Amino acid sequence: MFLFESIPWYSALMWLAVLAGLMFVNEIARRSKWISIFLFLVLPIILTLAVWPNTAGEGSSVGTWFHWVKVYSALAGCLGFLAIRFVKGWSTNKYLLMFPAIILAVNILEAVIRDFQVYSLNGMVDGVMMVGGPWNIMNGVAGILNIITISGWMGIIISKDKYKDMLWPDQLWFWIIAYDIWNFAYVYNAVSDHAFYAGAALLISCTIPAFFFRKGAWLQHRAQTLAIWMMFTMSFPMFVGESKFAVQSSHSETALWVVGSLSLAANIAVFVYHFYKISKHKRNPLQVEVYTDLAAYKAIAENN
Repeated sequence: MFLFESIPWYSALMWLAVLAGLMFVNEIARRSKWISIFLFLVLPIILTLAVWPNTAGEGSSVGTWFHWVKVYSALAGCLGFLAIRFVKGWSTNKYLLMFPAIILAVNILEAVIRDFQVYSLNGMVDGVMMVGGPWNIMNGVAGILNIITISGWMGIIISKDKYKDMLWPDQLWFWIIAYDIWNFAYVYNAVSDHAFYAGAALLISCTIPAFFFRKGAWLQHRAQTLAIWMMFTMSFPMFVGESKFAVQSSHSETALWVVGSLSLAANIAVFVYHFYKISKHKRNPLQVEVYTDLAAYKAIAENN
């Protein structure tokens, strides 16, 4: 196959199970403050002390600085968003509303740095096959553009129903798709043999809820599914690397070029459109929302 080696039927079924499992756990966490506190605070403390030193140590496929930083930054996002949703006054504090944008930008920047690092790597590194090349630079640039086009955090609101979801009306479908393409390209570049699950299934598990279940809550979905996945892979690293369900990348330079090119093209397109809207309506993206005139924005803001 183009992106991956052969995908046996049981791996395809496991992919669907991972997708469904991530969406299910995200949904029960979204619906219960106390389940969220257990999943994103109590459980990680237990795993940090009793499990991860043994399963995610040096030399394992999840033993790099990136994996450790990623799991804790995802958890920080989950807990921060939980506080914005449920602590009185946080959702109307303009300074605290900068936190979602900052933690999102930091998470993207972590991957950008890793992409640039992988550019010079080839062969087995920490149990993962690396094929560094220009595609890493292309995707790193795409990630920087993705950060620049983050906008509208001052317009974050909390849904009026009992779930109190954190909604970001200015974070619309075209930015999300550009992010998904970029993030898949990053995983395919830097941990290619994990991309079948950590790239495709993980990204789709937060995009489906954002488009069909709770529109506007993409970042909340993303943080929770990412934290769940990272805790799982840090605890069971062999699942994505050595189990019978693992699917290996093709390690094709052509595939790397194509994925990197799509990522860069998508993010350039969003970047151009973003600054077109800013220029046309004379909006300062550091002070006001950019896409208030779009129907997709209005559908989220007006219903909540």
